[in-house]
Amino acid sequence: MNASSAVLPVVVIGAGPIGLAAAAHLVERGIQPLVLEAGDSAGSAVREWSHVRLFSPWAEVVDPAAEKLLAPTGWVRPDGATYPTGGDWARKYLVPLADVLGDSVRFGVTVTGVSRRGRDRVVDADRERQPFTVYVRDGDGGERRVVARAVIDASGTWTTPGPLGGDGLPALGERAASDRISYRVPDLGDAAVRARYAGRRTAVIGSGASAFTALALLAGLAEEVPGTHAVWVLRRGISGSTFGGGAADQLPARGALGLAAKAAVDDGHADAVTGFRTGAVDRSGERLVLTAEDGRRLDPVDEVIVLTGFRPDLSFLGELRLGLDERLQAPVGLAPLIDPNQHSCGTVYPHGAKELAHPEKDVYLVGMKSYGRAPTFLAMTGYEQVRSIAAALAGDHEAAGRVELTLPETGVCGGSGLFDEPAGTGNGDSTGTGTDADTGDASGGCCGAPSTLRIGAPAPASSGGC
Repeated sequence: MNASSAVLPVVVIGAGPIGLAAAAHLVERGIQPLVLEAGDSAGSAVREWSHVRLFSPWAEVVDPAAEKLLAPTGWVRPDGATYPTGGDWARKYLVPLADVLGDSVRFGVTVTGVSRRGRDRVVDADRERQPFTVYVRDGDGGERRVVARAVIDASGTWTTPGPLGGDGLPALGERAASDRISYRVPDLGDAAVRARYAGRRTAVIGSGASAFTALALLAGLAEEVPGTHAVWVLRRGISGSTFGGGAADQLPARGALGLAAKAAVDDGHADAVTGFRTGAVDRSGERLVLTAEDGRRLDPVDEVIVLTGFRPDLSFLGELRLGLDERLQAPVGLAPLIDPNQHSCGTVYPHGAKELAHPEKDVYLVGMKSYGRAPTFLAMTGYEQVRSIAAALAGDHEAAGRVELTLPETGVCGGSGLFDEPAGTGNGDSTGTGTDADTGDASGGCCGAPSTLRIGAPAPASSGGC
């Protein structure tokens, strides 16, 4: 407890792609990281959507500092032009990276609180001279404190999906109907999951990449099992950008995903219901009936898949002085740059440690969590965030401020996807890409695939929307 803060570790919360990249950049800077992961392996959240193929190739999802760390072990990045599944990404990249980091990564450790040593959020006196105390709970229920010089929260948003209700709260009856409601893209390769949707009528709520993926999967199932049908429920109307950029998308796999969702509707495997904001869920025998806030009722369905985005869990950060935008729950310096009401893929301006700073010095929310409720996050954006932050913590402010991204135009809201293999990419058995979160039904924003990173390049031109 009396150690100089300079020799204390930087605690990184979460051993997903952005958390492990943060650790790699800290190591490169000669700073000791300590990664605390609640799950039992690297990429625990990614593994939960291991069946989903992503629409970004390997070349765009391996962090440069991480690759340098892996190179001496003989690790070779899979073919950069191929597209991985979430399971590939975790198995072939995240697990080896965690292995290289060794004892710097601890599993089965849940962070329950973060504060300044001896200072709650009210106390000003000598605040910034105190190290951070990170309270953790081990798998056996034991509690302890870890002392840190800085905290990087890369815990993501996977555990806090958005609800069915159109007003941001669970719809009336949503909790009571939880046995028929899922908040994840279904794994139809699992016999039990397949049986749940085969020959049944399923409502899919959402308008992002996850919803597209679910629609495409259910359409494929409908071709094999008669009676399988989807009802696509959108809170907005259908416009020219609803299905993304299609053939014009700079990421072809991402464009193919939107076209697959459109085909599900065009081929009669799904009906689209627009302007429907769910207010209630009622039982009708063994089925569910969704009622909109305006009183409209849908015909009964057997299952509901809710894919309305994610939101950050801020509960364990309550004793820190965070500066968060009142709408997006993103850092106030970042929020105007990512606001989905104003920005799309090509118009999210590059950002780093400066934009991610909080009134509480040396605390950073990174990755999908830094975007709060905005659906425009890109994996490579997260890698660049932690590169900048590691430079700032090392005192290299010139490097910390040198942040530029060139973003692909058009497309759908971020996250993982499903698509037909582009010619020449093989059978898709190589490993992983994409962002670390799906998106939901937020207005405006788009893109969820990593972009090409360029240092010192001009700011990206506006894409004019997606």
